Amino acid sequence: MSASSAARVLSRASLRSTPSTSAFRTSTRNTAFTLPRQTFRQQSRRGYASEPTKSSSSGLYIGLGALAVAGGGYYLYSQGSLFKGSAGQSSGVFTPKKEDYQKVYNEIAGRLDEKDDYDDGSFGPVLVRLAWHASGTFDKETGTGGSNGATMRFAPEGDHGANAGLVAARDFLAPVKAKFPWITYSDLWILGGVCAIQEMQGPTMPYRPGRQDKDMSACTPDGRLPDASKGSKHLRDIFYRMGFNDQEIVALSGGHALGRCHSDRSGFEGPWTFSPTVMTNDFYRLLLEEKWQWKKWNGPKQYEDKTTKSLMMLPTDMALVTDKAFKPWVEKYAKDEELFFKDFSAVVTKLFELGVPFTESAEEGRMIFKPTNA
Repeated sequence: MSASSAARVLSRASLRSTPSTSAFRTSTRNTAFTLPRQTFRQQSRRGYASEPTKSSSSGLYIGLGALAVAGGGYYLYSQGSLFKGSAGQSSGVFTPKKEDYQKVYNEIAGRLDEKDDYDDGSFGPVLVRLAWHASGTFDKETGTGGSNGATMRFAPEGDHGANAGLVAARDFLAPVKAKFPWITYSDLWILGGVCAIQEMQGPTMPYRPGRQDKDMSACTPDGRLPDASKGSKHLRDIFYRMGFNDQEIVALSGGHALGRCHSDRSGFEGPWTFSPTVMTNDFYRLLLEEKWQWKKWNGPKQYEDKTTKSLMMLPTDMALVTDKAFKPWVEKYAKDEELFFKDFSAVVTKLFELGVPFTESAEEGRMIFKPTNA
């Protein structure tokens, strides 16, 4: 293990809290995550957050994506100001290079560091959710949906119940799009997810550009994303449609280490872990080690931990430990964070690339970006 990797492991460990930690037994939502966020910063880790924008400005930049040519990474370049931030070309056809995408990555990371008063002190989790929901509409039988298109910009898809609240992530990325208008929304949203995962101490995430933006006619029908109130059969129906297997379903579910649910969005409420802005394998550990009970409230059915009653699990989460094929993978990932990170990186990369007509092979086109907190 490299020195930087070892430092990350120690940093993640220092930010974890368990149900036995008294601070979390008595904390309210407003104070429960203050200590981890402060510790995060004291150890040269990034804070991730932004105040949510009141109204979406995503529509301001629709149409710039039409400048993308053939999805091969070539962009018309006729105005110097339009392509500010590009790698030194001033006319003709602009071909983005890795350093151009690194600049976009760094801009996103900088905003995550600067805007630190959203949710639990991080905009990172909602950026991951945006990238995942933009990708998770893929249907392997019809070849429709997926991250190629950024069709959530339009009301038919943006208004789907599963996408409630994601305008906050789209608005957060709008200034980045304005600064680097040569990048498509489709590529930007995925790069935002890649950046957020890495900046929240997650695994290295390969990134391959080449997505094209599409118009409203490409919006996918509602119902392609998981319904958290369902069980294992529903999970398989949703993820098998995309081409995933049982192991990959469990690995993808580990993303619930990040973020929280909101009663005014999904109807559910609360975080899955005690460190919702740090990527760990705690989602699996808590599933197995905690005792869970039905939450008594007026909202939809969800579980709460018996110890602190401050954490939650969804019915689809509990299906991972009640299903005989899913549970062995939960146990493996709970015991081995390195294995989880390896599998999570692989399956999320697969998710983010579903349905994209790349012109280069994975070996030729994938890039690795250096985290700003490394």
